[in-house]
Amino acid sequence: MTVTHRKRTANDAEKDIAEAGVKYHCDPCSQNITDTVRIRCAVCSDFDLCVSCFCNGAELGKHKNWHDYRVMEQHSFPIFDTEWGADEELLLIEGAENFGIGNWQDIADHVGSKTRDECEAHYLQVYVNSDTWPLPDMSKRFDMDPEAQAARKRQRLAMRVNRVPAPVKAQKPMTSQPANHEIAGYMPGRLEFETEYENEAEQSVKDMLFSEEDAPEEVDLKLMVLEIYNAKLSKRLERRKFVFDRGFLEYKKNQAAEKKRSPKERELINSMRVFAQLQTPEDYDKFIEGLLKEMHLRERIAELQEFRANGLTTLAAGQEYLRDKTNRTSLRHLMTRDTGVNDRRNARPLPQRANLEETPSPRGSAAGNKAAPVVRKPANPLNIQNAEGIHLLTMPEQALCSTLRIFPKSYMIIKEQLLKEHARLGGLKRRQARELIKIDVNKTGKIYDFFVEAGWIQNSDA
Repeated sequence: MTVTHRKRTANDAEKDIAEAGVKYHCDPCSQNITDTVRIRCAVCSDFDLCVSCFCNGAELGKHKNWHDYRVMEQHSFPIFDTEWGADEELLLIEGAENFGIGNWQDIADHVGSKTRDECEAHYLQVYVNSDTWPLPDMSKRFDMDPEAQAARKRQRLAMRVNRVPAPVKAQKPMTSQPANHEIAGYMPGRLEFETEYENEAEQSVKDMLFSEEDAPEEVDLKLMVLEIYNAKLSKRLERRKFVFDRGFLEYKKNQAAEKKRSPKERELINSMRVFAQLQTPEDYDKFIEGLLKEMHLRERIAELQEFRANGLTTLAAGQEYLRDKTNRTSLRHLMTRDTGVNDRRNARPLPQRANLEETPSPRGSAAGNKAAPVVRKPANPLNIQNAEGIHLLTMPEQALCSTLRIFPKSYMIIKEQLLKEHARLGGLKRRQARELIKIDVNKTGKIYDFFVEAGWIQNSDA
């Protein structure tokens, strides 16, 4: 006998398109006797014959025609459901045992006459949701006349022959890998990480065996190794629980919260995370909140002390001082950047020393023998016709900016700072202007002289 009940593949689907389920073949003549009466030898293991071979006394291998035999026919009568025969029930249980609960397509291929949905629904209804669980209801009785039973048998045979199995798709082997998640290496379906704490802990116990021949010392040693392994597992569970309870897996949420904090706050929180293991989540949040509040109070105290040191006695004056301080800082960076860019853009190579010495002196040979001072050529005026804010300046101011190589936007900031300081003090000295505007002192002096000539500020040096 040849019994086929293996898992179908894509190649087998094309060959066995009209066949499904368990197949029985006559061992002497190899005829398919799945849907007919067959003779099974009671002495030989798995040896079936068709009726013709049995009548002719066929012998093969160890089988003899005088061996005891049994007549096998399909049990088409129902036992739990009128649409399911006893043989189909046996094939369903056998398929579930071989392929596992849930692989309904393989189970349906094993049964041969039912679809995967019919197999799943019948198993859940009869065996899982039974009133007499874990056993099916054995008290059911079905009275069917012989004609109806024969008609149903012919119908089932036709279904088995004409049934076209579902196409089998090539599937990749199932592996345990991390799914798509915000945190790399985290497997949300298993609540585990690809690399755990003490990831090699199982190496010490994977090959451990206990036998009756072990000496007491060996048993004690193995028990000690198991105790160490259990301690590592406990630590692993503690760390995993800590990650889950503190919400560290919500990466995007934590990242959005960190972006709202200042760099000093983020630095403080990162330095204090080591204490999170010693506190509950509520205590740790209160601890961080208190530290942040302390930091803000210290910054505010230092700010008020700076106000007092500069002679400010009101909060309004302090706010104005902070705005001016911010403007001065931004102006300093802006002027430094613009000056560096212009100097690099308009740099001119200095004349060689040899050429200067060869140049004849207009005062004669005596003066020619004396080294003449090197006179640097002034930088070319800056073209600011297309610069931002040029329309806000008068023609003299445009000429000043072009000569000093200052952009209109930077000049407007300098002008605002000098006029505000002049209005606050009632006058402005050249030294005070240089201390206020942190750029080239020559440029500051020329701007100061221009403002004095224009009558915008009063020279306090006179």
